[in-house]
Amino acid sequence: MFMKKLLLAIVVFLSGCSMEPKYLTEFYTGTLDEVTKAVITDGSSGYRKTISDQKEIKELMNRMQNVTFIQEENQEDRSGFRYAITFFEGEIQTFQFTINEVDGTYYQTEPDLYPLIDDFYKKLPEEEEAIFH
Repeated sequence: MFMKKLLLAIVVFLSGCSMEPKYLTEFYTGTLDEVTKAVITDGSSGYRKTISDQKEIKELMNRMQNVTFIQEENQEDRSGFRYAITFFEGEIQTFQFTINEVDGTYYQTEPDLYPLIDDFYKKLPEEEEAIFH
């Protein structure tokens, strides 16, 4: 009897751990329309580009709006990242994530977010700022 209750408790607990696919809007607690600045950091080169033009911010949001974040089964710690994106409203940082990790949870994306961000980053003006030494 104890084993059945324990098994039931584990099943209930695991079912509460949502592995449902999510969209960016489900992670961001604010309103994406209120983002006034975005910073994209290239983890490979150590450079970052800042976007404050509202047209470019809208284009970035449009590229990401239909991307589905699917939680990975393997949640072991990893090092490094390809791209990190930080949102600001005014001068206040409101959200930061990498293309495969949000709030300490690892995801794969569908479609793959890397080529979408990589293409966008490379098309931005060459005003890069080095952040790694």
